[in-house]
Amino acid sequence: MSKLILGIETSCDETGVALVRDSELLADVTATSMDEYARFGGIIPEIASRAHLESFVPTLDAALEKAGVTLAEVDAVAATAGPGLIGPLTVGVSAAKALALALNKPFYGVNHIVAHLAVDRLVHGPFPERFVGLVVSGGHSHLMDVRNIATDITELGGTLDDAAGEAFDKVGRLLGLPYPGGPHIDRLAREGDRDAIHFPRALTSRKDREQHPYDYSFSGLKTAVARYVEELEQRGAELPKADIAAGFSEAVNDALTERAITACERVGCDTLVIGGGFSANSRLRELAEERAAQRGITVRIPPIRYCTDNGAMIAALGEALVEEGVAPSELGITVKTGLPRETVVLR
Repeated sequence: MSKLILGIETSCDETGVALVRDSELLADVTATSMDEYARFGGIIPEIASRAHLESFVPTLDAALEKAGVTLAEVDAVAATAGPGLIGPLTVGVSAAKALALALNKPFYGVNHIVAHLAVDRLVHGPFPERFVGLVVSGGHSHLMDVRNIATDITELGGTLDDAAGEAFDKVGRLLGLPYPGGPHIDRLAREGDRDAIHFPRALTSRKDREQHPYDYSFSGLKTAVARYVEELEQRGAELPKADIAAGFSEAVNDALTERAITACERVGCDTLVIGGGFSANSRLRELAEERAAQRGITVRIPPIRYCTDNGAMIAALGEALVEEGVAPSELGITVKTGLPRETVVLR
């Protein structure tokens, strides 16, 4: 018997509510407070928490109306329990617990990072028996060996310092671009010459490749761009912003895709699933497809609308947990801002 799953996402600045049944997305409604942070250059947790409080009920009502269902029809409630910001996470989990208790339905506090991969099943269908997942977003860059999206995930590696999205935001500020920097650098990079400026790739020595085969490091790259910009400014030279953006973008996406494809080959699987806000980057998509095709690997990346934080990804993971018969979370759990990637559901 099919189950109706309600998904709630409030890990950062988006309030997302979605409803899924039989891997069909019935509704996905998102309210964002992103515009409020441009003048701060980053998310302000207290503002985000208050925005979630104000947006949750209207967003829930809109999702139920769009799906043409009532709360009474919901069979399980899933919400992001981590990682994320403690205030926003607490708002969403508290709402989910209240709904689950009132409806007498199971509650699942799920992993935000894993959910970025799970959403792809709503687009491209069931996952293969094994795949490598690359999750790249504002604060995360992780490679995972996935045998079962609900029960069996092993983290292969992750960022040692700045995540890809963080590096893009910081370089965006260096170039005087609006916050968040990712989309603006992506657009600017398409106008530049990616071969004009070669920025360094980290962890490329033989020793580093042996010790960190699946890890990423973008802090040094960010510093290299900063020094390049500073040197030109000191000389009074004009900044070739498009070429800088293109060279920087190429360095990041070269590292992301090279290690992801290598991971597929080493673990012995032929499918790479990419998710997270940064997976909207045009060069990442292009380079991943190009390199995967050369090495006989299939790449699955959901449409851009599913890349940023949304309720659909939480509902998708909740559905996978229900299908696998995974025990729900206790109502007494608290959110975990640093939830490990291998913990799919918090208990």
